[in-house]
Amino acid sequence: MTELEIRPVAGACGADVSGVDMSEDLGENVIGELRQALLDHQVLFFRDQEMTPEQHKDFGRRFGPLNIHPQYNNLEGHPEILPILKEPEDPLNIGGVWHSDLSNLETPPLGSVLYGIDIPPQGGDTMFANQYLAYETLSDGMKEMLDGLKAVNSSRTLTDDDSKAARNASRSTKLRDDITSADEITNLHPVVRTHPETGRKGLFVNKPFTIGLEGMTEAESEPILSFLFAHAARPEFTCRFRWEKGSVIFWDNRCLQHYALNDYPGHRRYVHRVTIEGERPQ
Repeated sequence: MTELEIRPVAGACGADVSGVDMSEDLGENVIGELRQALLDHQVLFFRDQEMTPEQHKDFGRRFGPLNIHPQYNNLEGHPEILPILKEPEDPLNIGGVWHSDLSNLETPPLGSVLYGIDIPPQGGDTMFANQYLAYETLSDGMKEMLDGLKAVNSSRTLTDDDSKAARNASRSTKLRDDITSADEITNLHPVVRTHPETGRKGLFVNKPFTIGLEGMTEAESEPILSFLFAHAARPEFTCRFRWEKGSVIFWDNRCLQHYALNDYPGHRRYVHRVTIEGERPQ
């Protein structure tokens, strides 16, 4: 029998989990405990794991179908795995800004499982920000204005021809050659999202993907969004994870933003990500 130990790591979010070998075929009881822990803590941290790509995908599938990233080159032979690589000479990394993954899709992800393969001797931590707290700490007046408002979420930063060229020139994780500005994916989603499992409300806007508010110009939207982007990442809403080889993070994309720090010049960082399909935000 697997005995899980779950230990919160910060006041805002996050918990260390021990007693799980993610390469094994875990029973329904264990998967149920992990799902509940994810709902309780928003992001789970595991250590000393060793998984093949197939085992990594198998674990992710226990929580839902897997997403195939629509813009980046995926792992050869494993389209469900996004390899995220920063070589020592790369000036920039992937995910080096507060964001929620793929919020431009019609059905943004439930979450992702990130597995550390090559880890720098220091630096490269990942930070998370609790978007329940970001919403709950807004004034009543701001909540009243935002409730019912929708935001325009777009892949423009990944599909615009100039942006794509600049990203590929500075990063080892490449956007696909066949992607052009004509492939931009845009969807409207609530600014305040109700989590489908917990029923809690949280902010659901982020700087890379949210480009405007419904019924407003981008210029009119900008002051409101700039405030929300800054508010969403207040330090008291966050936790921080220090990577080691074999570490795994499993986070809930529906109520968190995350940020991959780029503070390890001259070192290699290589991780694999599987992303679990979600539902249309409500």
